[in-house]
Amino acid sequence: MIAQIIGAIARAFLVVMMIVTPSVVLPSVSSDASQIVALVALFAGALTLFEYSATYPGIVEFRDAPPFNRIRFLSMFATVLCLSLLSLPDGRNVPTIELIRAISVLMGNVLDFPYSPVRLMVLMLPDSVSADHLARVQAAAGLAYFSSLMSVIALAVVIRMKRWPLQDGSFNVWVNLPTFDPTAGGDIVYRLMRDAHFNIALGFVLPFIFPAVITGSTLFFDPVTLENPQTLIWTITAWALLPANLFMRGIAVQRIAYLISQQRRRAAPDAEELQAA
Repeated sequence: MIAQIIGAIARAFLVVMMIVTPSVVLPSVSSDASQIVALVALFAGALTLFEYSATYPGIVEFRDAPPFNRIRFLSMFATVLCLSLLSLPDGRNVPTIELIRAISVLMGNVLDFPYSPVRLMVLMLPDSVSADHLARVQAAAGLAYFSSLMSVIALAVVIRMKRWPLQDGSFNVWVNLPTFDPTAGGDIVYRLMRDAHFNIALGFVLPFIFPAVITGSTLFFDPVTLENPQTLIWTITAWALLPANLFMRGIAVQRIAYLISQQRRRAAPDAEELQAA
């Protein structure tokens, strides 16, 4: 129990640190923005503390199936931190920042090809923005999308190499999928596979749909320029990692459905033997 509470406090602290990172790294953040960020960070930290310290599951999925949530969190934390450093004003000759900028520019150029999500993200910006800002958005989008791809690949490697989620023993569907009701009706494997396919499809198309929705909203609202550093950081992070998280959830749920079907196949001969006896 004590270890569980300590782990919950550590996770809550890391969540708070991730949310306040842009406000801490970036200079000249307004007091109003700092207060809003602090409020959101405290709420997210309290929610994390409550979820991981409680005995029964709440809304956090795969709570007892590491390293699924760890991969997602590390990917998001690294993206937010790198984008915060990338958004610092020019003229800071710090080797770490220069390395991040070089990698960001490289990823932006590599992933900016016709009809790619990065290209659509750049084309979303109005014509009035400067060339320097376009290059900054391209680099940020390339870095964030590369991070999302790495998180999906990391989960695939864990599933393949460590037999996730059975590497530490049995898997409790109720604890790790608290929002899924296995008694709602219908075959559980079919419902899990349908849910997995929906998440994978949505995670694949969402990076393409998001820029189109933002562009269409300019008919009713002011164009989105992403010139504010915090807006740039959180918009790019959400655009890249939300679809990746949906894709990863689809892969994980599909894995659970496969394990349940395999367990049924192993149990079928035993049931036939009992009936014959």
